[in-house]
Amino acid sequence: MSALSDLYDRDYSAWAEKTAELLRQGRFSELDVEHLVEELGDMGKSQRQELVNRLRILLAHLLKWQFQYRRLSARWAEFEGKSWRNTLIEHRLALRYLLEDHPGLKRHLPTAVAKAYPQALELAARESQLSAETFPAACPYTQPQILDPDFFPQAESSQSGG
Repeated sequence: MSALSDLYDRDYSAWAEKTAELLRQGRFSELDVEHLVEELGDMGKSQRQELVNRLRILLAHLLKWQFQYRRLSARWAEFEGKSWRNTLIEHRLALRYLLEDHPGLKRHLPTAVAKAYPQALELAARESQLSAETFPAACPYTQPQILDPDFFPQAESSQSGG
């Protein structure tokens, strides 16, 4: 085990700083390549997982907005509408910031939506206590709609003006 590899096990932050220093200096033969490759792979996975997580919540709330919101009593609709709108705003902003910080994730959006949608459908069904069959089997929203801060899907039986 090299000294740098040992440092990885003892003090991750110090290992990361030393690795960055070695890279800047072009001292590639001194790198702990095994751990460096592992960390780079994990970074990509964690960013893609964050994308899926954000999409799951966002899509679940879009589904609840479209399929449950108008079924609520007026008092609950006022409360839930504000809550869901705020969640939609929050997750769209977080997605925008994530995609700005990691533009390479944009190419993973279609795959992430496909992975997140079944989870979102289950989440929406459980939270709303509506049957899963109430919701479309495939994501009914386009990528531009998902990311559009002003898009709120029309309710099943009436228009959701906001």
